[in-house]
Amino acid sequence: MKTALICGVSGQDGAYLAKNLLGKGYTVYGGSRDAQMSSFSNLKRLDIFGEVNQISVNISDFRSVLQTIQRTKPDEIYNLAGQSSVGLSFEQPVETLESISVGTLNLLEAIRFSNLPIKFYNAGSSECFGDTGSVPADENTPFRPRSPYGVAKAAAFWQVANYREAYQLYACTGILFNHESPLRPERFVTQKIVASACRIANGSKETLTLGNINIARDWGWAPDYVEAMWLMLQQEQADDFVIATGQTYQLRDFIRVVFEAVDLDWKEYVKTDASFFRPTDIAEGHASPAKAREKLGWVAQHNMEEVGRLMVRDYGKH
Repeated sequence: MKTALICGVSGQDGAYLAKNLLGKGYTVYGGSRDAQMSSFSNLKRLDIFGEVNQISVNISDFRSVLQTIQRTKPDEIYNLAGQSSVGLSFEQPVETLESISVGTLNLLEAIRFSNLPIKFYNAGSSECFGDTGSVPADENTPFRPRSPYGVAKAAAFWQVANYREAYQLYACTGILFNHESPLRPERFVTQKIVASACRIANGSKETLTLGNINIARDWGWAPDYVEAMWLMLQQEQADDFVIATGQTYQLRDFIRVVFEAVDLDWKEYVKTDASFFRPTDIAEGHASPAKAREKLGWVAQHNMEEVGRLMVRDYGKH
């Protein structure tokens, strides 16, 4: 039986990954900055709270990371911690850079110090690519990040690559494009749209105000993507992979699907406000997940329209 340590278990991906690994027979340690104070609400929503060993670990603190690794002796570590909002990164650039890049570095250095045969997964992001126009980004596409979050994720990516080459650590990064689920908090635009549409369908008189609805993204289903994380650590050699559906849609398409799922015409309830625009943004996000299909045998199981309908179906269920 393998043991996994998930840093950032309270988030969307951490919770779905914990559920996935428990289903494979893993012993799962779920790390949170303060396990006594964290509500672990996503673990409760997925009915796995009692099966995950909750522990306190602050990845910005090297001693905390090293002690946790020595205590749990995991076969696999998944780094899903750190500030996770692109929008918030413009307001908190220092916290974003430190929690993502320094946190990743602490994990890599602690694995090296421990001398344990640990396999390490790092959560990368399509935000590293910046704006590639209509060209699908793959593992060889240069990074031109356009947000403090993207800059931090790019730094973490190169740290992982460096430790893999310099110290022969089994360390890899999944460069994940947007992936959504009912566990998303409402500060993420997809959940904001779903929540508003569901409230309006139930009689609310509100108007949904958004920023640029012409941006285009590759949206997938989070439970699909955590399987790709696990597959990366089952390969003979560590490698980096783009994880995406390979299909790109405008945000207005997602809005349409969500409002149609509650029998409404989105144009009657949605307005845009330029003050919601980010200082810099990515106009279009296109991905080529061919390498993941060929080497991992992984293909996204849900497209954007299915994701929108599933989020509406499960909104507020718990």
